[in-house]
Amino acid sequence: MTATPAAHAPGSVEDVLDRAGRVPPLTRFPSVDALNASFAALGAAHPELLRHRRIGTSRLGEPLHCWSVGDGPAQHLVVAGVHPNEPIGSHTALHLVGELCRDDALRESMGATWHVVPCIDPDGMRLNEGWFDGPFDRGHYARHFYRPAPDEQVEWSFPFAYRDAYFDQVMPETLALMRLIDEVRPQLYTSLHNGELGGVYYYVSRALPGLVEALHALPERLGLPLEKGEPEDPFAPVLGTAVFGMQPMTEVYDQLAALGLDPAGLIGGSSSSEYARRHGTLCLVAELPYWSHPDSDDTSASGRTYADVLLEKAAGLAETGAVLSDLLARAEPLLHVETPFLRGSRAFVPMLGQIAQEQRARAEQPGHDRPATVAEVFSAADHVRCFRLRYGGMLVRALAAEVVAGTAAAPLRTLHEEASRLYEEWQQQAAELTGTQLLPIATLVGVQYGAVLATAGLLAAGRPG
Repeated sequence: MTATPAAHAPGSVEDVLDRAGRVPPLTRFPSVDALNASFAALGAAHPELLRHRRIGTSRLGEPLHCWSVGDGPAQHLVVAGVHPNEPIGSHTALHLVGELCRDDALRESMGATWHVVPCIDPDGMRLNEGWFDGPFDRGHYARHFYRPAPDEQVEWSFPFAYRDAYFDQVMPETLALMRLIDEVRPQLYTSLHNGELGGVYYYVSRALPGLVEALHALPERLGLPLEKGEPEDPFAPVLGTAVFGMQPMTEVYDQLAALGLDPAGLIGGSSSSEYARRHGTLCLVAELPYWSHPDSDDTSASGRTYADVLLEKAAGLAETGAVLSDLLARAEPLLHVETPFLRGSRAFVPMLGQIAQEQRARAEQPGHDRPATVAEVFSAADHVRCFRLRYGGMLVRALAAEVVAGTAAAPLRTLHEEASRLYEEWQQQAAELTGTQLLPIATLVGVQYGAVLATAGLLAAGRPG
């Protein structure tokens, strides 16, 4: 190994910005098998640095791997695949470990031992591999999309008990991550996520001097927009543009209750980050989109009120939920194959109506008669497009599984055809959106990789001694 010559001190923000821009070109996302093979090749190339162990087993019998590099006193934990439709983190994890192995100066500047899990949900990741080779248009992505039901998501299946909400259905994958977090007691924990269409945004568990500035500098340097539309979590405190604080789930529960909603119907388990915070851990989530649109960071006035935008979003989600609920209800007596697509549909289809109710309640809050920005109008409308493409596609996949398995009675085949026609209409409507730009995978990985390094570097700079 040799230290890579650097114009700036290794681990400094300027050094990280340079490194983020040097991710080699990438043309696809790796399958689970390819990802495991790449990590094994790194282990063979750097046996004196890279250590491997198995931390658990998935529900379908896949080994869960962890690779560790470095010998510094600080412990950092990076986990990819927490949502299996978000594979940017696969490349980020691989690039991070490779750079730490190849660059002595970088590794030593961090004063840390890094523990990296390449994919914590291989079962779910395999169900998304149909779009990993492209073409990377939204229609192809959505046709091969899979998102686990909330109680099957590693990210959101940590124990939670508060008032009327109670969750303890911890999966084997979640239990493996819990054990690893408790063993490592990380100073920095990062679960690698990505969104779909819009701009870059982040969550951090607490303020750190210089962090917001560094997180802003990365997308600016690499030419990506910040997300300035409707936030994913409208209750999250704002630390800076597109940088949000992580709220305890108990606070989210209370905020939903204050809107007159039933929080127990909207909240399941807690997150991996909230679990890690019991160890005083700084938690970071960097959300990267696959596509951008000029309207997603346009903060000019739209000529509409924010309340009207929320009500229109609620109407779109309610209509979508009603149509899919009707299809699912008619299909249920005819279904025989219990697939992940069916379990996901049973969870997400009724949830659309609950989210619509939340949007209507928010529209009535004081101050929401203010002018809405173009970005807020765009992102609210795109949430409806996103959920139609996601969950309409998953329901079609659930019905198609019966057809392919040869268990579909004639009425179910007819329902599958009906659902497919509806879904094709939604696909065509989404395709009518002009101005969408596919973002280079290497650039997305660069921002996410840079965010992890910048945070670790700031922690190292503030560490005594």
